[in-house]
Amino acid sequence: MTDIRKLDLHMHSAVSDGSDTAEELIAAVKAAGMDLFSLTDHDAISGCNAVRSLLKQGDPAFVCGVEFSCRDDEGKYHILGYGYDPVSPYINDVVDTGHDLRMNKAKVRADFVVNELGLKLPEEEIDEFLSLPNPGKPHLGNLLVKYGYAPNMHEAIQRYINKAKTPKAYISPEYAIEGIKKAGGIPVLAHPVFGSGGEMIRGDEMDKRLRKLMDFGLEGVEAFYSEFTPDMTEEMISFAVRYGLYVTAGSDYHGKNKTIPIGGHNLEDASFAPEGLISFIEKVTRA
Repeated sequence: MTDIRKLDLHMHSAVSDGSDTAEELIAAVKAAGMDLFSLTDHDAISGCNAVRSLLKQGDPAFVCGVEFSCRDDEGKYHILGYGYDPVSPYINDVVDTGHDLRMNKAKVRADFVVNELGLKLPEEEIDEFLSLPNPGKPHLGNLLVKYGYAPNMHEAIQRYINKAKTPKAYISPEYAIEGIKKAGGIPVLAHPVFGSGGEMIRGDEMDKRLRKLMDFGLEGVEAFYSEFTPDMTEEMISFAVRYGLYVTAGSDYHGKNKTIPIGGHNLEDASFAPEGLISFIEKVTRA
Protein backbone atom coordinates (compact mmCIF):
# COMPACT_ATOMS: atom_id res chain seq x y z
CA MET A 1 0.00 0.00 0.00
CA THR A 2 1.47 3.33 -1.05
CA ASP A 3 1.72 6.03 1.60
CA ILE A 4 0.58 9.09 -0.36
CA ARG A 5 2.99 11.29 1.57
CA LYS A 6 5.92 9.13 0.48
CA LEU A 7 5.86 9.63 -3.25
CA ASP A 8 7.54 11.86 -5.79
CA LEU A 9 6.24 11.94 -9.34
CA HIS A 10 8.45 14.63 -10.86
CA MET A 11 12.22 14.05 -10.99
CA HIS A 12 15.08 14.38 -13.46
CA SER A 13 18.22 12.33 -14.01
CA ALA A 14 21.48 12.88 -15.87
CA VAL A 15 19.66 11.80 -19.04
CA SER A 16 18.17 15.31 -19.09
CA ASP A 17 19.16 18.16 -16.76
CA GLY A 18 19.54 16.32 -13.45
CA SER A 19 22.83 15.06 -12.00
CA ASP A 20 21.95 11.54 -10.83
CA THR A 21 22.54 8.36 -12.80
CA ALA A 22 19.79 5.73 -12.66
CA GLU A 23 21.67 3.93 -9.87
CA GLU A 24 22.13 7.14 -7.90
CA LEU A 25 18.49 8.12 -8.32
CA ILE A 26 17.24 4.78 -6.99
CA ALA A 27 19.59 5.06 -4.01
CA ALA A 28 18.42 8.60 -3.29
CA VAL A 29 14.75 7.61 -3.54
CA LYS A 30 15.30 4.75 -1.09
CA ALA A 31 17.26 6.99 1.28
CA ALA A 32 14.37 9.49 1.21
CA GLY A 33 11.93 6.73 2.20
CA MET A 34 9.73 6.96 -0.87
CA ASP A 35 7.09 4.29 -1.59
CA LEU A 36 6.39 5.42 -5.15
CA PHE A 37 8.41 7.46 -7.63
CA SER A 38 8.56 8.46 -11.28
CA LEU A 39 11.39 9.71 -13.44
CA THR A 40 10.22 12.49 -15.77
CA ASP A 41 13.23 13.46 -17.86
CA HIS A 42 12.76 16.19 -20.45
CA ASP A 43 11.85 14.73 -23.83
CA ALA A 44 13.49 11.41 -22.94
CA ILE A 45 12.49 7.98 -21.63
CA SER A 46 15.81 6.12 -21.75
CA GLY A 47 16.38 6.92 -18.07
CA CYS A 48 13.10 5.22 -17.20
CA ASN A 49 14.19 2.13 -19.08
CA ALA A 50 17.46 2.12 -17.12
CA VAL A 51 15.66 2.50 -13.78
CA ARG A 52 13.24 -0.32 -14.61
CA SER A 53 16.12 -2.64 -15.42
CA LEU A 54 17.79 -1.95 -12.06
CA LEU A 55 14.86 -2.20 -9.67
CA LYS A 56 14.70 -5.24 -7.40
CA GLN A 57 11.99 -6.87 -5.33
CA GLY A 58 11.28 -4.75 -2.29
CA ASP A 59 12.35 -1.49 -3.95
CA PRO A 60 9.89 1.43 -4.15
CA ALA A 61 7.18 1.19 -6.81
CA PHE A 62 8.07 2.92 -10.06
CA VAL A 63 6.02 4.56 -12.82
CA CYS A 64 7.50 5.46 -16.19
CA GLY A 65 7.31 9.20 -16.73
CA VAL A 66 8.38 11.94 -19.12
CA GLU A 67 8.14 15.74 -19.36
CA PHE A 68 7.61 17.38 -22.73
CA SER A 69 8.40 21.07 -23.24
CA CYS A 70 5.57 22.44 -25.36
CA ARG A 71 4.49 25.74 -26.84
CA ASP A 72 1.77 27.06 -29.10
CA ASP A 73 0.53 30.52 -30.07
CA GLU A 74 -1.00 31.00 -26.61
CA GLY A 75 1.95 30.10 -24.42
CA LYS A 76 4.29 27.51 -22.98
CA TYR A 77 3.29 24.26 -21.27
CA HIS A 78 5.17 21.39 -19.67
CA ILE A 79 3.21 18.17 -20.18
CA LEU A 80 4.00 15.17 -17.99
CA GLY A 81 3.18 11.65 -19.13
CA TYR A 82 2.77 8.68 -16.78
CA GLY A 83 2.27 4.95 -17.12
CA TYR A 84 2.80 4.79 -20.88
CA ASP A 85 4.15 1.77 -22.72
CA PRO A 86 7.85 2.63 -23.19
CA VAL A 87 8.11 0.63 -26.41
CA SER A 88 5.09 2.31 -28.00
CA PRO A 89 5.94 4.04 -31.29
CA TYR A 90 3.60 6.88 -30.31
CA ILE A 91 5.55 7.98 -27.22
CA ASN A 92 8.87 7.37 -28.95
CA ASP A 93 7.84 9.53 -31.88
CA VAL A 94 7.22 12.49 -29.55
CA VAL A 95 10.49 11.77 -27.71
CA ASP A 96 12.44 11.72 -30.97
CA THR A 97 10.88 15.00 -32.09
CA GLY A 98 11.64 16.66 -28.76
CA HIS A 99 15.21 15.34 -28.80
CA ASP A 100 15.84 16.72 -32.29
CA LEU A 101 14.58 20.15 -31.23
CA ARG A 102 16.78 20.08 -28.11
CA MET A 103 19.84 19.08 -30.12
CA ASN A 104 19.33 22.00 -32.50
CA LYS A 105 19.15 24.41 -29.57
CA ALA A 106 22.20 22.85 -27.90
CA LYS A 107 24.26 23.34 -31.06
CA VAL A 108 23.16 26.97 -31.34
CA ARG A 109 24.06 27.66 -27.70
CA ALA A 110 27.46 26.01 -27.96
CA ASP A 111 28.24 27.91 -31.14
CA PHE A 112 27.12 31.16 -29.52
CA VAL A 113 29.30 30.98 -26.40
CA VAL A 114 32.37 29.93 -28.41
CA ASN A 115 32.07 31.91 -31.65
CA GLU A 116 29.92 34.89 -30.67
CA LEU A 117 31.05 35.50 -27.09
CA GLY A 118 34.56 34.24 -27.69
CA LEU A 119 34.73 31.97 -24.66
CA LYS A 120 37.55 29.49 -25.10
CA LEU A 121 36.41 25.91 -24.63
CA PRO A 122 38.33 22.88 -25.93
CA GLU A 123 36.78 21.36 -29.04
CA GLU A 124 36.70 17.92 -27.39
CA GLU A 125 34.64 19.37 -24.52
CA ILE A 126 32.09 20.76 -26.98
CA ASP A 127 31.99 17.42 -28.78
CA GLU A 128 31.40 15.64 -25.46
CA PHE A 129 28.64 18.12 -24.56
CA LEU A 130 26.87 17.48 -27.87
CA SER A 131 27.23 13.71 -27.46
CA LEU A 132 25.18 13.71 -24.25
CA PRO A 133 21.75 12.01 -24.44
CA ASN A 134 19.92 15.34 -24.04
CA PRO A 135 22.37 18.25 -23.74
CA GLY A 136 20.82 21.29 -22.09
CA LYS A 137 21.62 24.60 -20.43
CA PRO A 138 22.82 23.04 -17.14
CA HIS A 139 25.39 20.88 -18.93
CA LEU A 140 26.80 23.82 -20.88
CA GLY A 141 26.62 25.99 -17.76
CA ASN A 142 28.67 23.47 -15.77
CA LEU A 143 31.20 23.42 -18.59
CA LEU A 144 31.56 27.21 -18.38
CA VAL A 145 32.04 26.92 -14.62
CA LYS A 146 34.74 24.28 -15.15
CA TYR A 147 36.72 26.74 -17.29
CA GLY A 148 36.29 29.65 -14.90
CA TYR A 149 33.75 31.79 -16.73
CA ALA A 150 31.20 31.79 -13.89
CA PRO A 151 31.13 30.82 -10.21
CA ASN A 152 28.15 28.50 -10.62
CA MET A 153 25.95 26.91 -13.24
CA HIS A 154 22.98 29.23 -12.68
CA GLU A 155 25.08 32.37 -13.15
CA ALA A 156 26.66 30.88 -16.28
CA ILE A 157 23.20 30.37 -17.75
CA GLN A 158 22.05 33.90 -16.92
CA ARG A 159 25.28 35.66 -17.90
CA TYR A 160 26.01 33.82 -21.14
CA ILE A 161 23.74 31.02 -22.32
CA ASN A 162 20.39 32.82 -22.12
CA LYS A 163 21.71 35.47 -24.52
CA ALA A 164 21.78 32.97 -27.36
CA LYS A 165 18.90 33.27 -29.83
CA THR A 166 17.68 29.70 -30.20
CA PRO A 167 15.10 28.43 -32.71
CA LYS A 168 11.51 28.96 -31.59
CA ALA A 169 10.42 25.44 -32.55
CA TYR A 170 8.59 23.45 -29.87
CA ILE A 171 6.39 20.39 -29.58
CA SER A 172 2.73 21.39 -29.52
CA PRO A 173 0.76 20.42 -26.38
CA GLU A 174 -1.78 18.65 -28.57
CA TYR A 175 0.92 16.45 -30.13
CA ALA A 176 2.46 15.59 -26.74
CA ILE A 177 -0.88 14.73 -25.16
CA GLU A 178 -1.92 12.63 -28.14
CA GLY A 179 1.35 10.67 -28.07
CA ILE A 180 1.09 9.98 -24.34
CA LYS A 181 -2.51 8.80 -24.59
CA LYS A 182 -1.94 6.62 -27.64
CA ALA A 183 0.89 4.94 -25.70
CA GLY A 184 -1.56 4.13 -22.90
CA GLY A 185 -0.36 6.91 -20.61
CA ILE A 186 -1.89 9.70 -18.55
CA PRO A 187 -1.11 13.30 -19.61
CA VAL A 188 -0.76 15.79 -16.74
CA LEU A 189 -0.02 19.53 -16.77
CA ALA A 190 3.20 20.18 -14.83
CA HIS A 191 3.45 23.10 -12.35
CA PRO A 192 0.37 24.67 -13.99
CA VAL A 193 0.66 28.10 -12.37
CA PHE A 194 4.02 28.84 -13.97
CA GLY A 195 4.09 29.89 -17.62
CA SER A 196 6.92 31.48 -19.60
CA GLY A 197 9.57 33.34 -17.59
CA GLY A 198 7.96 34.93 -14.55
CA GLU A 199 4.43 34.54 -15.92
CA MET A 200 1.80 33.46 -13.37
CA ILE A 201 -1.40 31.83 -14.64
CA ARG A 202 -4.34 31.94 -12.25
CA GLY A 203 -8.13 32.23 -12.13
CA ASP A 204 -10.00 32.64 -15.41
CA GLU A 205 -6.80 32.40 -17.42
CA MET A 206 -6.03 29.04 -15.82
CA ASP A 207 -9.59 27.88 -16.42
CA LYS A 208 -9.33 28.75 -20.11
CA ARG A 209 -5.97 26.99 -20.42
CA LEU A 210 -7.19 23.82 -18.73
CA ARG A 211 -10.32 23.59 -20.83
CA LYS A 212 -8.26 23.93 -24.01
CA LEU A 213 -5.82 21.23 -22.91
CA MET A 214 -8.69 18.98 -21.81
CA ASP A 215 -10.08 19.24 -25.34
CA PHE A 216 -6.74 17.72 -26.43
CA GLY A 217 -7.07 14.95 -23.83
CA LEU A 218 -5.37 16.31 -20.69
CA GLU A 219 -6.29 14.14 -17.68
CA GLY A 220 -4.53 15.66 -14.68
CA VAL A 221 -2.78 18.57 -12.97
CA GLU A 222 0.29 18.70 -10.76
CA ALA A 223 -1.35 20.40 -7.78
CA PHE A 224 1.43 19.71 -5.26
CA TYR A 225 4.75 21.22 -6.36
CA SER A 226 7.90 22.40 -4.62
CA GLU A 227 7.45 26.08 -5.53
CA PHE A 228 3.69 26.32 -4.99
CA THR A 229 2.18 28.36 -2.18
CA PRO A 230 -0.76 26.81 -0.28
CA ASP A 231 -3.27 28.95 -2.20
CA MET A 232 -1.81 27.82 -5.54
CA THR A 233 -2.24 24.20 -4.50
CA GLU A 234 -5.76 24.87 -3.24
CA GLU A 235 -6.74 26.53 -6.52
CA MET A 236 -5.39 23.64 -8.60
CA ILE A 237 -7.21 21.09 -6.44
CA SER A 238 -10.42 23.04 -6.92
CA PHE A 239 -9.96 22.89 -10.71
CA ALA A 240 -9.26 19.16 -10.47
CA VAL A 241 -12.49 18.65 -8.54
CA ARG A 242 -14.47 20.83 -10.94
CA TYR A 243 -13.29 18.99 -14.04
CA GLY A 244 -12.72 15.50 -12.66
CA LEU A 245 -8.96 15.60 -13.22
CA TYR A 246 -6.26 13.48 -11.63
CA VAL A 247 -3.95 15.18 -9.12
CA THR A 248 -0.21 14.55 -8.88
CA ALA A 249 2.61 15.65 -6.56
CA GLY A 250 6.19 16.27 -7.64
CA SER A 251 9.28 17.99 -6.33
CA ASP A 252 11.10 18.63 -9.64
CA TYR A 253 14.21 17.06 -8.13
CA HIS A 254 17.39 17.57 -10.17
CA GLY A 255 20.02 16.11 -7.86
CA LYS A 256 22.97 18.47 -7.37
CA ASN A 257 21.70 20.82 -10.09
CA LYS A 258 18.96 22.18 -7.82
CA THR A 259 18.48 22.43 -4.06
CA ILE A 260 15.04 20.78 -4.10
CA PRO A 261 14.98 17.49 -2.14
CA ILE A 262 13.16 14.33 -3.14
CA GLY A 263 9.64 14.50 -1.75
CA GLY A 264 9.79 18.30 -1.49
CA HIS A 265 6.35 18.96 -2.97
CA ASN A 266 4.45 20.24 0.11
CA LEU A 267 2.08 17.27 0.13
CA GLU A 268 3.02 16.68 3.76
CA ASP A 269 1.32 19.98 4.63
CA ALA A 270 -2.03 18.92 3.16
CA SER A 271 -4.87 18.36 5.62
CA PHE A 272 -6.42 15.68 3.40
CA ALA A 273 -5.63 13.59 0.33
CA PRO A 274 -7.55 14.81 -2.74
CA GLU A 275 -9.62 12.11 -4.42
CA GLY A 276 -7.84 12.89 -7.68
CA LEU A 277 -4.50 11.93 -6.12
CA ILE A 278 -5.81 8.70 -4.62
CA SER A 279 -7.39 7.66 -7.92
CA PHE A 280 -4.18 8.53 -9.80
CA ILE A 281 -2.09 6.32 -7.51
CA GLU A 282 -4.58 3.47 -7.87
CA LYS A 283 -4.51 3.85 -11.66
CA VAL A 284 -0.73 3.83 -12.12
CA THR A 285 0.04 1.14 -9.54
CA ARG A 286 -2.67 -1.27 -10.66
CA ALA A 287 -1.10 -4.57 -11.69
